[in-house]
Amino acid sequence: MSQTKTLTTASGAPVADNQNSRSAGPRGPLLLDDFHLIEKLAHFNRENIPERRVHAKGSGAYGTFTVSRDIIEYTSAKLFEAVGKKTPTFLRFSTVGGERGSADTERDPRGFALKFYTEEGNWDIVGNNTPVFFIRDPLKFPDFIHTQKRLPQSNLKSAQMMWDFWSHSPEALHQVTILFSDRGIPDGYRHMHGFGSHTYSLINAKGERHWVKWHYKTKQGIKNLAPADAARLAGTDPDYAQRDLFNAIERGEFPKWSVCIQVMTEAQAAAHYENPFDVTKTWSQKEFPLIEVGELELNRNPLNYFAEVEQAAFGPSNMVPGVGLSPDRMLQGRVFAYADAHRYRVGTNHQQLPVNAPLSPVNSYQRDGSMAFGTNGGAAPNYEPNSYGDAPKQAPRYAEPALALSGAADRYDHREDTDYYSHAGALFRLMNDEQKALLINNIAGAMAGVTADVVDRQLQHFYKADPAYGEGIAKALGVSLK
Repeated sequence: MSQTKTLTTASGAPVADNQNSRSAGPRGPLLLDDFHLIEKLAHFNRENIPERRVHAKGSGAYGTFTVSRDIIEYTSAKLFEAVGKKTPTFLRFSTVGGERGSADTERDPRGFALKFYTEEGNWDIVGNNTPVFFIRDPLKFPDFIHTQKRLPQSNLKSAQMMWDFWSHSPEALHQVTILFSDRGIPDGYRHMHGFGSHTYSLINAKGERHWVKWHYKTKQGIKNLAPADAARLAGTDPDYAQRDLFNAIERGEFPKWSVCIQVMTEAQAAAHYENPFDVTKTWSQKEFPLIEVGELELNRNPLNYFAEVEQAAFGPSNMVPGVGLSPDRMLQGRVFAYADAHRYRVGTNHQQLPVNAPLSPVNSYQRDGSMAFGTNGGAAPNYEPNSYGDAPKQAPRYAEPALALSGAADRYDHREDTDYYSHAGALFRLMNDEQKALLINNIAGAMAGVTADVVDRQLQHFYKADPAYGEGIAKALGVSLK
């Protein structure tokens, strides 16, 4: 038997833990000194030139967010300061795993990235059409996306590597159940919900923080494609979702979504029976009901796809006063990874492009770099602190309230909770018989040709979520469930 090789960094240093990022306590935020995490994400962002490594195929449109409810009790953000106030937006939809030329009707999550052009700067919420995600630690993100792409040797998609990864990652089961349900192939972009997915925060004028989940409920009604119809469209109209969105807006049939939030206090989060920052799980809407805060309408198509959709850059690092992040591990990883991907793919000054530029003034000390537009700061100083009264200065009044942390810095095992199954099982039991049959058949079809050891390991996950779930897939695969 050959000796097992030790995993190393690119510089040859052995890696002690490739499963868990360093965090400040078990539920605390991640630490910048985790060079292994940073190296993996930075290298991952530079693997392809020039299309997006993830969410490469997409569609976008401009619109308006209109406030329908006063929420100044939760946030001091000016875009929410009055009922009826309107803020311009840009929304980019996308598939996740496919390349730029792939079909819009693949079974895949759909990206739902929303940019608000507020008077205090740009605010981005990056999410999907699902309320959860496959993994909960960004250290595993490059590994996961590799399984959704192509084999290094044959350059072909591989069900084996996809299910092999999922079978070793039981926390993915909730998202897998959604992906292979009837909602796994939306009928275009207008007929699906959107979600911020992560836990974000709102901060009011008193400096009080509330944790929030963002929901966008389609007003067009949910519509999904049957697998046979999706396969037909992939061959006859691979740009089906792009065509549907563009033509609807051109006809004046402007798609709309109700914008809602779930709210949790810091005290509730500290006492919650589940980690409220775990993106593989949802918050109960009975305990934390949806609060409708506004309406999102898309009403204007871009004039040039490349300039406005392909070069659009979203990132959770784009925030405004009154909104914030959370200790959600995946969100914290994305704070670095998204902005870094844009710096590499579009350029250091990507935020100066019209689609990305804020409507509010920009007063920074950033200078130079590829394609610096305008005067590049002119004769003004490019350093701070300085002695010039008219130069930009920091404004402490915009500081966020301190976030209490605890625990020693270490690589904490994010799989120690062992409850990967209750949410997936509850979702399965919510389905009617027709939806359950479709889910089971979709999964069984996707597992065709996967090796027996992976099938056996994955069937255990399905069975633990619900015996009927596991038994149904085993029967469809012709496997004896021991």
